[in-house]
Amino acid sequence: MSVESRSGNTCELCPSSTGLSIFELSHAPETGVNGSVHLCQVCKDQIETNNYDSNHWHCLNDSMWSEHLPVQVLAYRVLRALGDQDRLEQLYLEEEGLKWAKADEDSNSVICKDSNGALLKAGDSVTLIKDLVVKGGGFTAKRGTLVKGIALTDNPEHIEGRVNGQRIVLVSNFLKKV
Repeated sequence: MSVESRSGNTCELCPSSTGLSIFELSHAPETGVNGSVHLCQVCKDQIETNNYDSNHWHCLNDSMWSEHLPVQVLAYRVLRALGDQDRLEQLYLEEEGLKWAKADEDSNSVICKDSNGALLKAGDSVTLIKDLVVKGGGFTAKRGTLVKGIALTDNPEHIEGRVNGQRIVLVSNFLKKV
């Protein structure tokens, strides 16, 4: 069986049937059908650039339940990149599949996104999009405050940065990458 026939000539992640090509997954235990997925150009571009439009990926509600391991692994990786913990917890992979899905993870990296979905990295600068009362700090961090040289935490929803000379934890949903 070929990847094309397995997919029925449609994208294996979304229902598109235009601009299809075979996408080889990294760290696949074998090549060919068991290490590849048939993708449309939209899915492929977003995966390759790591620039995800979360509205497009509602299709994973169906494709994450595929009977084909390469599709499940890629769905896992996209959900992880989107930070979609709810659907990640629903997706079941056998031990071998989970090991493959996580093989491309950098063990020291945390996927943290700002309020617009932009990926945040250690050292980035962000601005506050809302006034935030700093508990224990005795001040309010004002909207528009620039926070330079952020640090990531173990929690993908939090970053650390310096505001008014104090190192504080900020919720990423109230930040915008500069």
